[in-house]
Amino acid sequence: MPWFEKKGLCDQLQRAVVSISSNIAEGCGRESDNEFVHFLGIALGSAYEVETQVTIANEIGYVESEPFDVLRNDIIIIEKQLNALMSSIRNKK
Repeated sequence: MPWFEKKGLCDQLQRAVVSISSNIAEGCGRESDNEFVHFLGIALGSAYEVETQVTIANEIGYVESEPFDVLRNDIIIIEKQLNALMSSIRNKK
């Protein structure tokens, strides 16, 4: 791949990673639980985007199997945590 395509993937991955924590933080500052869950959903979407991009990077040879497995497992843990937090907020009474 040309360097600019590699750079594009890296740039998009970086934006998606930053988006996860930024949306969690923004949601925390909102006034209602519904708004917070909305921003957690955006963060979750960004986590899925990171998982996809890391998978693509692995499949095209940018990330070797061992670091890929660690990264993917960490991302899946984050996805599960976001899902659990969203569920607990929705079920709060």
